[in-house]
Amino acid sequence: MRQVIIIGSGPAGYTAAIYAARANFKPLLIASSVEAGGELMNTTDVENFPGFPEGIMGPDLMIKMQEQAEKFGAEILLDDVTSLDLSGEVKKITIGNGDTFEALAVIFATGSAYRKLGLPNEDRLSGHGVSWCATCDGFFFRQKTVAIVGGGDSAMEEANFLTRFADKVYVVHRKDSLRASKIMQDRAFANPKIEFVWNSAVDALLGDDALTGITIEDTVTGVKRDLPLDGLFIAIGNDPRTHLIHGQLDLTPEGTIAVKGRSSKTNLSGVFAAGDVIDPTYRQAVTAAGSGTVAALDAEHFLSALPVAVLAQAEIQ
Repeated sequence: MRQVIIIGSGPAGYTAAIYAARANFKPLLIASSVEAGGELMNTTDVENFPGFPEGIMGPDLMIKMQEQAEKFGAEILLDDVTSLDLSGEVKKITIGNGDTFEALAVIFATGSAYRKLGLPNEDRLSGHGVSWCATCDGFFFRQKTVAIVGGGDSAMEEANFLTRFADKVYVVHRKDSLRASKIMQDRAFANPKIEFVWNSAVDALLGDDALTGITIEDTVTGVKRDLPLDGLFIAIGNDPRTHLIHGQLDLTPEGTIAVKGRSSKTNLSGVFAAGDVIDPTYRQAVTAAGSGTVAALDAEHFLSALPVAVLAQAEIQ
């Protein structure tokens, strides 16, 4: 039985592992068999993570975080969690090969997944003109022409943000009206750099080594045309990865795991959550890392309050 098991391997999970390992809790981090490192593994240059003035590649940042966690004694397991039993004092976690692990504390840091258009080339061009985060990547499109797909508040906010850098921002929306709030619509309509492409859906992504444009289809007439672009930002929502804990942990109206105040404490004793899986708003690597710190410290306080005999049992592996 372990003292701490961390599920998830993005900035939140790895940071929690660093702190838990330095507290001598010998954490096990279950990273996933195919998605270890989280969304940053699909990101090229990261220029807004503190400590890297020249920028760093997303995968390199995750590798450094993993190495730092392992340096202090964290164990990294590349497998997928298939089921959880979080009831009771001892938590049970089953992975893909059928093995089951037990722990006194669990930190859930599975992140969220951006919704995709489901088009060919989408994954290949990710980080090469296709992005899901204007805050992360807008800087790379100075004096360029970009488009954003979506019609909600997030899409309007990102469209306005992108006009700080790009010369032209198209908003591609499949209907003739937006679902965004009136104030967000008004801001976008008033921005001279933003042009709306109504009743249009993205049919194809163009480009070999980098995005060169998109093919859009008129949702009314079916007519298709190409729109030259330097960048495409997809803002059609994201989904917290919470499927493993449905029916066990409370969720917010946004679908993220509910935590108490500014802590990482869930509705179940000994279960903590961190990163994008609790954050419907910011979704940045640095905020996820800070959230992982909170979760590790909360878990440390929880474990430190347990009877010595119980902790001793948890050292058996």
